[in-house]
Amino acid sequence: METLYRALVYVRWPVVLGLVFALAALVLFPDLRSSSIRAITSDQSISSLSPSEQDWSGPVSYARAVARAAPSVVNIYTRKEVTVRRNPLLDDPLFRLFFNTSDIPRQKRMQSSRGSGVIVSKQGYILTNNHVIRGVDEIVVALADGREAHATLKGVNSESDLAVLHIELDDLSPIPIGSPDNAMVGDVVLAIGNSFGMGQSVTQGIISATRRRGFNIAAYENFIQTDAAINPGNSGGALIDAHGNLLGINVALLDQSGSAAGIGFAIPVDTAIQTLNDIVEFGRVVRGWLGVEAQRLSPQLAQSFNLRSTNGVLVTHVYADGPAAKAGLRPGDIITRINSQMVGDGRWGRQEIGESRPGDTVSIEIMRRGKVQTVEAVLGSEPITS
Repeated sequence: METLYRALVYVRWPVVLGLVFALAALVLFPDLRSSSIRAITSDQSISSLSPSEQDWSGPVSYARAVARAAPSVVNIYTRKEVTVRRNPLLDDPLFRLFFNTSDIPRQKRMQSSRGSGVIVSKQGYILTNNHVIRGVDEIVVALADGREAHATLKGVNSESDLAVLHIELDDLSPIPIGSPDNAMVGDVVLAIGNSFGMGQSVTQGIISATRRRGFNIAAYENFIQTDAAINPGNSGGALIDAHGNLLGINVALLDQSGSAAGIGFAIPVDTAIQTLNDIVEFGRVVRGWLGVEAQRLSPQLAQSFNLRSTNGVLVTHVYADGPAAKAGLRPGDIITRINSQMVGDGRWGRQEIGESRPGDTVSIEIMRRGKVQTVEAVLGSEPITS
């Protein structure tokens, strides 16, 4: 016992001095304290900040989506014959007096362009933009597997900038169809097409907005807006979701100057498929028809009717025995809403009617002699114009 006591007496001062020096070091150099804490918890921190493969929810690659959709996206090459404007001097009477130019034919050349398309059926139907094939003499489709075929034009929907082509090939891969109605702003999308004629390429972005209208790109507009790059040559190509399902047909960049980079548009696939079905079944696009002629409300007209806004159109003519006439509409009525949607300057109302089908019932809110009324009309078929 005495020996243990002597040992403690012997080591007490070194122990006390060591503790004092250690405390002083921690006070004078606080970094030593934080580094020691980091050293102790480093393994735990790394493991908590690095999610396991099971916890990771964000996709690291869209290769599966591209592999699922890319075989259905085709490159479209078109050619048309154009007349080259000859030198005006050749038509000058004085020049022709000295030089016989009457037998010089007008020169012609072939003008080529490119675009994209999407195979939507095993029967060989392809959706693309009307502006890609408008006025051309020859259409050649190049598939992702290297095959080529001449395409025939089955019909167009010029008011929505859509066209339907057909090719005669076997073993085609139609693209899986998605649901634009379920697409949400912020969803990841991929644009596939023949950018700048370089061949099939893919760009990635998100859905920036839905139901975009009013850009004068087409008569009927109901676009999906995206910041995925839609370059020249991408027109008619596919806008797909992160699973490879078709959401829309790429149609345009807002402008080609570069000042609107990141603002591109696609036509929803349900509109495009409806165009395809109409053209295959009826040979033309079938739209709902109300049977009125109207003009937009100017501020002066709105003031004369004691209206606070210019939302609405003034009915100027009602076709006899048409849907509007049967519903009781008259010239002088002001249509303010269709299916509870404001008609704006008339384009929104026209869009609402045009997106409906013959036989659909629409609710129409009108202003007549200062009183608001609501009538219902059963739409007819849009007359065929020769």
